Amino acid sequence: MAGGAREVLTLQLGHFAGFVGAHWWNQQDAALGRATDAKESPGELCPDVLYRTGRTLHGQDTYTPRLILMDLKGSLSSLKEEGGLYRDKQLDAAIAWQGKLTTHKEELCPKNPYLQDFLSAEGVLSSDGVWRVKSIPNGKEASIRVWSDFLRVHLHPRSICMIQKYNHDGEAGRLEAFGQGESVLKEPKYQEELEDRLHFYVEECDYLQGFQILCDLHDGFSGVGAKAAELLQDEYSGRGIITWGLLPGPYHRGEAQRNIYRLLNTAFGLVHLAAHSSLVCPLSLGGSLGLRPEPPVNFPYLHYDATLPFHCSAILATALDTVTVPYRLCSSPVSMVHLADMLSFCGKKVVTAGATIPFPLAPGQSLPDSLMQFGGATPWTPLSACGEPSGTRCFAQSVVLRGIDRACHTSQLTPGTPPPSSLHTCTTGEEVLAQYLQQQQPRVMSSSHLLLTPYRVAPPYPHLFSSCSPQVESIPVFGALCSSSSLHQTLEALARDLTKLDLRRWASFMDAGVEHDDVAELLQELQSLAQCYHAGDSLVD
Repeated sequence: MAGGAREVLTLQLGHFAGFVGAHWWNQQDAALGRATDAKESPGELCPDVLYRTGRTLHGQDTYTPRLILMDLKGSLSSLKEEGGLYRDKQLDAAIAWQGKLTTHKEELCPKNPYLQDFLSAEGVLSSDGVWRVKSIPNGKEASIRVWSDFLRVHLHPRSICMIQKYNHDGEAGRLEAFGQGESVLKEPKYQEELEDRLHFYVEECDYLQGFQILCDLHDGFSGVGAKAAELLQDEYSGRGIITWGLLPGPYHRGEAQRNIYRLLNTAFGLVHLAAHSSLVCPLSLGGSLGLRPEPPVNFPYLHYDATLPFHCSAILATALDTVTVPYRLCSSPVSMVHLADMLSFCGKKVVTAGATIPFPLAPGQSLPDSLMQFGGATPWTPLSACGEPSGTRCFAQSVVLRGIDRACHTSQLTPGTPPPSSLHTCTTGEEVLAQYLQQQQPRVMSSSHLLLTPYRVAPPYPHLFSSCSPQVESIPVFGALCSSSSLHQTLEALARDLTKLDLRRWASFMDAGVEHDDVAELLQELQSLAQCYHAGDSLVD
């Protein structure tokens, strides 16, 4: 691949982050396949931002994600920790050591029997002569228990870092609390391992623009993420650090301890990640970050099961791949630092996300026609568990619309026909989008990008599109990041929920390394952060 990319290093922390990451990397892999097709035009997105080149000991060229992934013991299933591209560690040891060699081999986890046929490396030969992955039957999607069940991408041996002291499965030995997660990266073993891997990836970069962190917020990985962000801020000052705080599907009132821990972990995670990141965005299909359960968000054109991480993570990965477009472009890219500065002025380092999946464009419609159908309503579904954006104030936004054919960008009215709106008089798609945003949010700082590149939804992406044929391979997506006054109410509600807790009942959370003074400080910082989003405090008129 061509050089000159402004590289990004991805940290993926936690098991739900693994689900989102698996869909994310599968998408990158699918896009790479299209980019190498001679019939396709050159890509608008630069894969070298996320990927690195390498070579195995056998001289085989490799192209792998620039990724550090942390998860718990038992979370990999049949995936090898060192990956499958490079020489086996046992072979290396046998070559270096000429004496007797004793091997103690742990029994491997069997591959998921329901998925072996559908996710085989070879796939199936289609009628056009291309090998493709089979889709996973709807009845088998519930059998996907770990993200490695559907990951299609080869990882570098330095990507996977397992936290062996905690278990993924079972009720004992779980990484449940923020303080536990913080303490993991205070241990020399894990801190040094993370630093070594960071140095390995960073030192080979020509121009590192920054780091993106995919981090679970609901469990102890919120503490791992907070310490990782602090380490990055200390060691790589001036680089962008954009953190995506991930929360799985809806929860139930009956799980008292899990809900209280989720609340505490989310609150601690948001505050500490905001302190050490350039930008933080919670991502969830749930309706609330607080204790009161809300139904999952609804997409008019999707049918998904909110209890399946496989479904939820696919939707969040689709939004994530779209809103991160600005710092992954081949031409005129926006740096991570610039994007964060635009969205986080006046201390507003937490933003919300939203997306329209898929973006509705009926046959024969133009982009102005489709945008006018939204009327004055916000055109995207909220994805940050901050409630509906209607009635809230936007301070700054970054918007990406992708996958619309160029012929549909502008209105093709018959000469003499009165234009239905000012959007129908625009001469380019970029002008249509910019004018639409200006009409929707006057006096708001907006950045917009219009891409021809759609989002690839080829298998093993779940089949969520009720009105589309099973053979759909790509969709248009509308995504946005917003600094919004909705965060004022959301963060204040978090603080109110915390004040109602009797911490003596949750001594196990406190025993994990959090003091009562820490909770008092957390409340103060949450309230200060919430005040940043009070509509009357904005410099925007």
